[in-house]
Amino acid sequence: MPESNYSQSEYEKDFYVDKKHEKALEHALDIRKFEIELYWKRATYFWTFIGAIFAGFIAIQASSVDEKQDLSVILSCLGVVFSFAWVCVNRGSKQWQENWEKHVDMLEDKVTGPLYKVVLRRNAPKGIKENSIHLITGPSPISVSKINLLISLYVTVLWCFLLFNSLPEFSCSAPIHWLYTSLIGLSLVTCISFITLARTYGGGFWHKATIRTTEIKNS
Repeated sequence: MPESNYSQSEYEKDFYVDKKHEKALEHALDIRKFEIELYWKRATYFWTFIGAIFAGFIAIQASSVDEKQDLSVILSCLGVVFSFAWVCVNRGSKQWQENWEKHVDMLEDKVTGPLYKVVLRRNAPKGIKENSIHLITGPSPISVSKINLLISLYVTVLWCFLLFNSLPEFSCSAPIHWLYTSLIGLSLVTCISFITLARTYGGGFWHKATIRTTEIKNS
């Protein structure tokens, strides 16, 4: 059963009865904080793997091993897959973080007032001096998570360039290099599966449960 639309009146009926919105707001804030913590833990996880792959790639480039090109292609494919996975994980994490932020927006008014929705900013700078200082050191409405997403996208594109540079020159008369073709094909299929097979399930859930029965048998 696919997802169904959910109206404002249904939301209020489900959450604004018997002061359930107060507890719901508390949970929404806690889960949002938890999602942010997970977001940066995942970033650290991917930075570790991608950094290790990049260090290996640089080491291979500086070496004189016979399999230099093969290893460069293999590491580049790994870099592309892990970097694109990082892009997808960033987008998925951002989606769930925004889900709980929207719940806070909906629930907070009758508990704390519009605390989360009201944004307080500095006065606008005046004159060349204040504008110059603000441009260099002043706050700006920039999303930290979006910057992280753009960095992951940049790293993905960078690995694609490194992969392209690692491949031998293309020639119509040259035989197909099945190792490189297989590696690139596998990497491409894996990346496509991230945005197709790995999407959050939106259907309904019907649980099937079993229970064991146990008793002491009289001898």
